Amino acid sequence: MIANGGGEAAIFCRRIVPTTVNLPNTITLGRIFLVPLLVVVLLTRLEWWNPFGISSELIGAGIFAVASLTDWLDGYLARRRKQVTDIGQWMDPLADKLLVTAALISLVSMPGPIPGKSLAPAWMVAIILGREFSVTVLRSRLNARGVPLPASHLGKIKMVAQVIAILALILSRPAPWLWIPGTIALWVATIAALVSAMDYYRRFSRPAMPAARSETDTKVEPIDSPSASAEDKNATKRRISA
Repeated sequence: MIANGGGEAAIFCRRIVPTTVNLPNTITLGRIFLVPLLVVVLLTRLEWWNPFGISSELIGAGIFAVASLTDWLDGYLARRRKQVTDIGQWMDPLADKLLVTAALISLVSMPGPIPGKSLAPAWMVAIILGREFSVTVLRSRLNARGVPLPASHLGKIKMVAQVIAILALILSRPAPWLWIPGTIALWVATIAALVSAMDYYRRFSRPAMPAARSETDTKVEPIDSPSASAEDKNATKRRISA
């Protein structure tokens, strides 16, 4: 009995492990592990861990750029190697949300070139993150009903503007001239986040309502029909005489 159970468990593991532990999912998991490293590099001012004298902003921008590149790489490899899995489809957007959230919150905590102002306004970050989580909730509800929620063009514009804004604002500490294009890109990302969120909810949040039946669609039983009641026959006769 025990040997039989052990054999079934081994077969189960052989079936599951190759489909979940693969290169694309490993890359996605690595992107998640880069999130705390990014926060530590951007917000911690410790000289002993940087013996080469490279600015923490430059290292943080490199970490974010590599993590953003893996967002494209894991999807490409999953499709190319035919290794698209349910856990990969679940981890990929989660890794993206964690990376963007960590980077934007770090920008709010970092001082900008204007005294008393941070690199990214807190209200803009709140709008972008609120949009991310609200669309995630909507996508989860639709997936539970078997309805896919594809990324819109505005969503892709928001993502590109978001990456450009984060990289430019991080690098604006050693290169202040990047603060203006980074702020412009953050405005584009904020506006695209608002408009795309409203578009998603307009198209997908309303449940499909059954079409109202018109009077012409109402089935009228013939007078001589056996299933027609006496009241129906009298009402039909009155309508005909009228």
